[in-house]
Amino acid sequence: MSMRFIYLASGSPRRRQLLEQIGVPFRVIGVEVDEGKLAGEPADDYVTRLAAAKATAGWHAAVAAGGAGGLDGVVGAGGAISVLGADTAVVLGDRILGKPVDQLDAERMLGALSGRTHRVTTGVALCVSGVTECRISRTEVTFRPIDPAEARAYWQTGEPCDKAGAYAVQGLAAVFVAELRGSYSGVMGLPIFETSELLKAAGVPRWHGR
Repeated sequence: MSMRFIYLASGSPRRRQLLEQIGVPFRVIGVEVDEGKLAGEPADDYVTRLAAAKATAGWHAAVAAGGAGGLDGVVGAGGAISVLGADTAVVLGDRILGKPVDQLDAERMLGALSGRTHRVTTGVALCVSGVTECRISRTEVTFRPIDPAEARAYWQTGEPCDKAGAYAVQGLAAVFVAELRGSYSGVMGLPIFETSELLKAAGVPRWHGR
């Protein structure tokens, strides 16, 4: 019998790192999901909808591929195919800050976040046997003031170019964070508490090999 695992419907190295941290064997599965925001859609609804869409799309892809290793290799109640999806939004007021399109956009985002408190909302979903359950994590992050020269220097490191809100809390942008109230792992992109609760309810073992 092959090692039991779940699928992760994300290419994010941060999410892979966090699953490894809690000892969950997984394989990455690629999915294509329209990440456009619906008119008037609140951030909480947006991230949970996308997390569920990614998990469900991953489940259908895994079923179509025959479970990549056979059903005996897949974790879940009764050995069912299990797929985890997640989505994160940086929210300032009622505005979602996505990934910056260029340096000017990143500098504008950092300027808007400078000296203020924003919210990071992450939805996480687990699809088991075609049934998807969701959880949500909300964290308040307060930045110290960031001067324009520092924002430019941060952009030049290359770190913010593909990050929501133009920053990575686990990277060089840690120097901007004056206070964080909530889930650090949620700001990284996969809240460990909520993820662990979903996995536990589905019979997915953690701490594998620990």
